[in-house]
Amino acid sequence: MTSTPQPSGLDPEIAARLKRSPDGLVPAIAQQYDTGEVLMLGWMDDEALHRTLTTGRCTYWSRSRREYWVKGDTSGHFQWVRSVALDCDADTVLVQVDQVGAACHTGARTCFDADVLLKDAGVAQDVSDGPAAQDQ
Repeated sequence: MTSTPQPSGLDPEIAARLKRSPDGLVPAIAQQYDTGEVLMLGWMDDEALHRTLTTGRCTYWSRSRREYWVKGDTSGHFQWVRSVALDCDADTVLVQVDQVGAACHTGARTCFDADVLLKDAGVAQDVSDGPAAQDQ
């Protein structure tokens, strides 16, 4: 179990809505605000989310190092927060950012471009055959 510091400065109304993993974390997806490019996934506890919301820079909880880290503090590859949203289940955070430099610790722009498992499978659904078309 992760030993994240408590209590947090997170607004109690936001904290009450979050659905956390057993170790108190929620996945946080970083997305480039203007292109929609998915950059990386990190983990946040209440305090990391509070810091992200109040500083304008993404703060994550490192599960391996068991400490907070602010994207860009050591690499210079900053994530400037543009918006923060919860998904419909309140169990995932979407942080739209202006990424400066690489998002991935490997030096790549995104963490999701090196190991593509399936790309353009050639399967297309005719939307006129879908359930919405039948409702008309």
